[in-house]
Amino acid sequence: MRALLVVNPTATTTAPRTREVLVSALSAQLALEVAETTHRGHAIELGTRATREKFDVVVALGGDGTVNEVVNGMLADGTGDDVPALGVVPGGSANVFIRALGAPRDAVDATGLLLEALREGRRRTIGLGRANDRWFIFCAGYGLDAAVVGRVEKARSRGRTATPGLYVRSAVTQYAGGPERRSTNVELKIETPDVQEEPTGRFAAVIVQNCSPWTYLGPRPVNPCPEASFDDGLDLLAFRALRLPTTLRTVWQALSTKPDPHGRQILRRHDLSGFVLRSDPPLAAQVDGDYLGELSEMRFTSVPGALRVVV
Repeated sequence: MRALLVVNPTATTTAPRTREVLVSALSAQLALEVAETTHRGHAIELGTRATREKFDVVVALGGDGTVNEVVNGMLADGTGDDVPALGVVPGGSANVFIRALGAPRDAVDATGLLLEALREGRRRTIGLGRANDRWFIFCAGYGLDAAVVGRVEKARSRGRTATPGLYVRSAVTQYAGGPERRSTNVELKIETPDVQEEPTGRFAAVIVQNCSPWTYLGPRPVNPCPEASFDDGLDLLAFRALRLPTTLRTVWQALSTKPDPHGRQILRRHDLSGFVLRSDPPLAAQVDGDYLGELSEMRFTSVPGALRVVV
């Protein structure tokens, strides 16, 4: 079985020695080619090559950003039977995707599970989302959460580690000083044919999920849309305003052991096939924790059965 291992050498939680052990274990079972990423977007190039050269499996060793790039490369020419299966060995700080699949956070344990799944031929087919021309696996955001991701990326470019504490501090700073709290710019249009109620008014920020949870604060899951699933369409949670009482209550509800965010200033929708978000002026946007800059429009589509995952 031909496999391409895409390694992010700057991954947060895997030391070089650990990576050597993982490569050795995978090589014992696979006809393995190893490629290390050298720049942003490199994993997209490698994923594209893997599909076009008809590899059987692509294994991403890194964080969620590496996985997102690999998937965008694998699906650059669209979905289909020729697309390799995806395997993941976690190496980032959050590793939301692999945890949402129920796989271990530990890289060695995850490799053991991956090898077992390859031997037994286990595959799971999951749906993905598209935001404009970008595939995403587990989440996207427009407004406040995306601006927080942008702050964290700037901090990481200065050598900071993406810890839960950094995200919390960035969120507090952005909420206190960013433009999102003082404006409601986002227009939402749901394109699902069977929708019964068209949302009215404008929104301050929107969170989109393709699975649950949305993210983690260390070991604790955050669940704005607890019904979200790889087997359904997209879920969203939209804030009509980011007033402090509403925001704190919603955060608390999302962190609860029985999450159910709700309230007059909250709109939640489940299993949507498509919708559009627009804002003037443009707002921060992110997919899978990857900052996209400020966009005036995000067009979302749910794509069922888009990817096979070894798990």
